[in-house]
Amino acid sequence: MNRRAVELEDDTLVVTLTEEGGHIASIRHKATGVDPMWAPTWPSIEPSEFNGEKYPGFGGSNEARLVAGMLGHMICLDLFGAPTPEEAAAGMPVHGEAATARYDVEASDGGVVLDTSLPLAEMRFTRKVRLASQGVVSICEAVENLSCTDRPIAWTQHVTLGKPFLEPGLTQFLLSAKSSRVIGAQFNEGLGLCVPDADFDWPHAPRRDSGEDDLSILTSEPHSGGMTAHQMDRARQHAYFVAWSPSSRILIGYVWRREDFPWLARWEENHLRSWAPWNGEGFALGLEFGVSPFVENRREIVQRATMFDTPTFRWLGARATYSAHYCAFVRAADALPSAVEWDGATNVTLRFEDSEEHSL
Repeated sequence: MNRRAVELEDDTLVVTLTEEGGHIASIRHKATGVDPMWAPTWPSIEPSEFNGEKYPGFGGSNEARLVAGMLGHMICLDLFGAPTPEEAAAGMPVHGEAATARYDVEASDGGVVLDTSLPLAEMRFTRKVRLASQGVVSICEAVENLSCTDRPIAWTQHVTLGKPFLEPGLTQFLLSAKSSRVIGAQFNEGLGLCVPDADFDWPHAPRRDSGEDDLSILTSEPHSGGMTAHQMDRARQHAYFVAWSPSSRILIGYVWRREDFPWLARWEENHLRSWAPWNGEGFALGLEFGVSPFVENRREIVQRATMFDTPTFRWLGARATYSAHYCAFVRAADALPSAVEWDGATNVTLRFEDSEEHSL
């Protein structure tokens, strides 16, 4: 990876964070060498180096600068999706400024703090990352509104998994979800296999051909792609997702307070997008938890307002700061767990169908 970055390391994991974009680019399991995070098929560059004429291979869309530098776990703030035409004309990028901003990086309390200003949004974003215990990464974030007006914002953790961890027909997924919806037909130029705007219960999404997609297992289709939104279980204080590779016997998961991030968007790109820079070669699975269910512009999330009686954006008050804490974990496992428990700090417990408990 030819990027300016810092690493955190203990006996179990090596975590790589980029200076530009603030991405959690890699979480490598040292014993096996497995890194579940996605890396693009194209060379990754610093967002500050992007120039459309110099790098035409990233395409001519308004997300070219974003995809030129995106890696692994990306932050979407204060948009989750495209800006409105007016915002785009004023310079606002896809998914907001935070995913392409340059961060100040400082060591702190056994970890690092990444801090940046977002001048177009008049906000400040801070992310503190540290290795809390073997296999657990503790992440604390703060979003500060520097303006004198209340703001409707999106705030999403765009976690993307890739090869070789992802294997068609094999990799398995667990979400603390039930009520779900397929994104509208406008997404991916209407090429998705699932019925647009259809409601369903996780994990069985209705297909256009009258069948169903079991989203708990990675597709074995040669070409597919789309997005589904999943309301995190309202009966649970904490929400989570887990992905498990039966070949490498490694799992990755995240756990967070449902109140902070009530939605998870499952994004799939399986050799579907023919346009640059994907060029039919993309293979990635996004498990993107946040305050909004779908990629939409600011007007659309406000007009939608709620889905399944849950808000689709967050109000951030004038001069106010909102904080969130969550954990990522990577470990060896012989099966996908049946549930995840979290103490709200750094202790994560995985429960398996054999009734065994495994604490991280």
